[in-house]
Amino acid sequence: MYYLPLLLGLGTPELILIALAILLLFGATKIPEIMKGIGKGIKSFKKEMNSTDDEAPSEKKEKDSDKQ
Repeated sequence: MYYLPLLLGLGTPELILIALAILLLFGATKIPEIMKGIGKGIKSFKKEMNSTDDEAPSEKKEKDSDKQ
């Protein structure tokens, strides 16, 4: 993660400028909601990637509920 800004050619001033632009576009109250949605999306994506390919997600949920 440390090398990502270096690879893209972005330094500290550019990152600060991008952060300020995002703050102005969305506002301080909307940013936590956006980050929460992104976090849920990533969590869901990782969960689906870890499930087996031969089972549909609904089938996996049914098997998990049967085990309990």
